[in-house]
Amino acid sequence: MLMILDIIGVISFTISGALVAVRKKMDYLGVCILGIVTAVGGGATRDIIIGSNPPVMFRDPLYVSIAFAVANIVFFFLYFHLNGRSKPLVNHIFEKYLFWFDTVGLASFTANGVMVGKTMTDGGIFLCAFLGVLTGVGGGILRDLLANEVPAIFVKHVYAMASIVGAITICLLWNASTILAVTVGIVLVVLIRFFAMHYKWNLPHIRSSRR
Repeated sequence: MLMILDIIGVISFTISGALVAVRKKMDYLGVCILGIVTAVGGGATRDIIIGSNPPVMFRDPLYVSIAFAVANIVFFFLYFHLNGRSKPLVNHIFEKYLFWFDTVGLASFTANGVMVGKTMTDGGIFLCAFLGVLTGVGGGILRDLLANEVPAIFVKHVYAMASIVGAITICLLWNASTILAVTVGIVLVVLIRFFAMHYKWNLPHIRSSRR
């Protein structure tokens, strides 16, 4: 199950990163790099924290290879199908698909991070939930920073909160059933993200008046 979640997360986050790169008008190399960094950045950060060195992405080239292949597919598909299209249509396509691939990647990697924490450390709920959230949001943070954007976890659709709820749920249900815990956690992340987007939920923030 861990490998399946890895692959689902890598594919989803690669597409997410590649879409952001295309929207930012990056060239072919930029699309590949941003896609790969988004896909493996969270997992690499997690591995460093738990002392699994070098990180899996360097020990097993499978995940980077998948990310590179998917980034190429995204780039050439969009290159041949979106060139010359109107900007509003392109933005609509990006926002729609970026949200869903980002959500699937977040859910998969949140579960993946908790599973790694449970199987490779003796940590309790705090450590394992932290690893789940870090794995889920880490790649997106690196993607947004490289794309010169404020990371989504700080501004958009309770992004990190969805990961936190999912990670804690998996930890709490872990001893009852691993499959149940992972399934419920993933579903919760997806549902929270969907409802946050649909109803425009956001955490409170300070609004400054304009003069």
